Amino acid sequence: MSKVHIPTKEEFIKGIEEFEKHENRDAMYKVATFLISHFWSKASDMADGLGVLLLTWNQAFYRYGNFDFDKLEECIKNNLEKLKKFKSRDITTLSKSDEPDMKSIFTEFMKSLQIASGNMEGRKSPVAVAKALHLLAPNFFPLWDVRIAKVYGCYYNNYPAEKYIRFMKLMKEFVEKVRGYVVLSNYQNKTLLKLIDEFNYSKYTEGWI
Repeated sequence: MSKVHIPTKEEFIKGIEEFEKHENRDAMYKVATFLISHFWSKASDMADGLGVLLLTWNQAFYRYGNFDFDKLEECIKNNLEKLKKFKSRDITTLSKSDEPDMKSIFTEFMKSLQIASGNMEGRKSPVAVAKALHLLAPNFFPLWDVRIAKVYGCYYNNYPAEKYIRFMKLMKEFVEKVRGYVVLSNYQNKTLLKLIDEFNYSKYTEGWI
C-alpha cells in the first residue's frame, strides 16, 4: 500500500483555498447534495440528483454519451439498504467486513453509469462511480480522479472496485491524521472527505500548490 503524504495544516488549508479560487462547480455539488438528501428513499429523484452533478462534474467523460437514468434508478433501488447503512457512517469505521458490500455496490454502479449509446457505448468510469457514491454517503466514500488514483498507487485500469477499496483505506488514514485541521462548520455542506478531495485536486490534479 502506498504511503500517504499527510500535509501540514497550512498546506492542507492552502489546497482548499486554491480549489475554491479556481473552481466554480460547487453550486452543482450543493444542489445535488440537497436533492439526494431531500429525496432519500425515492430512487427516481435520487437518480435525478446524481445526474445533475455527474453530467456537469464528469462532463469530460459524458460528452461521448449519457448513462441510462432508468438503470441508475434501478441500481439505487437495489442497493438502497446498503447505501443507507454507509450513509450513516464515517470512513474511520471502515473495516474488512465492509469489503464485499463495497465491491458489489461499486461494480453495480459501474454498470449503471456506463455510456448507454453511441460510439462509446459500454465505456465505464470509475471516477463517475466514486462521485455518485460520495454523494450518496459523503462521510464514507471518497472522491478520486485518474491523477489522484495514480499518486496513491490505486490506478484503476484493472480491478477498479478493488483499487477503490484500497484507496478508501488510504483516505481513512488521511482523515484520521487531518481531522483536527479544520472546523467543518466553516465549510458549508462539505464533509472532511470533500475537503481532502479539494486538497488532492489542487496538489495532484492541477498542481496549484
